[in-house]
Amino acid sequence: MELIINGKVQQLEAKTIKDVVEHFGLSSKPIVVEADGVVLVSEQWVDTAVKPGMKIELVHFVGGG
Repeated sequence: MELIINGKVQQLEAKTIKDVVEHFGLSSKPIVVEADGVVLVSEQWVDTAVKPGMKIELVHFVGGG
């Protein structure tokens, strides 16, 4: 299905936000997920279904100095 992830159109076979996070290898990293303008806590990822055209922002944190 076609999703807009971090501003780019992507073709992804995913049923939930958790599937999207796992696809990008971010499930073990501290990230924030926003789906269609709503910030989701990690407990919501498994229950939040994705739909065609959904806008998803994945923001992960990097340390540095």
